Amino acid sequence: TIFGGSLRNRTRSAAEAAAEDGHLLPQRHQVAAGCTPIGLGAGAGSQAAQLVVLGAQSLDYDIFKSKVEPIFLKKRPGLARCVVCHSAANNAFKLQPLAEGSKTWTEEQSRKNFDSIQDIVVPGKPESSRLLLHPLIHSAGGDEFHSGGQQFTSKSDPDWKTIADWINGKK
Repeated sequence: TIFGGSLRNRTRSAAEAAAEDGHLLPQRHQVAAGCTPIGLGAGAGSQAAQLVVLGAQSLDYDIFKSKVEPIFLKKRPGLARCVVCHSAANNAFKLQPLAEGSKTWTEEQSRKNFDSIQDIVVPGKPESSRLLLHPLIHSAGGDEFHSGGQQFTSKSDPDWKTIADWINGKK
């Protein structure tokens, strides 16, 4: 994964991986030009997490749960549902597995899904968010390959627009 090694290395590795893919890292991982991250922890040389405060827009959990999360359960012709791969695989977008016979997630599972998605979304910037770019067909600006197929054939897809609106903070 891109998040191996010490805490200090995690931010650098994530930033390098995002840059290699041509994407911005979510604002909570970006360091503004000319700024120095503030290390938190006890003692000099600590490898504690670094804190960088930027004017980040937040994502709405209630909108996520009611409008975005159901998209991950939706079956598209000829393609697997997002939950099928993303609950079984170990990748950047990890969904909680559904309980046997369940058609939706519990509150606790939805919170974990919401937390997982934070690293692949740039609040206020859908065009820089891997959640939207990775499953978008390449000819529309998406990645060349997504193992689950190109879930969105254009940025006009209603589900793509729903996720983009949520990333933009629309209710």
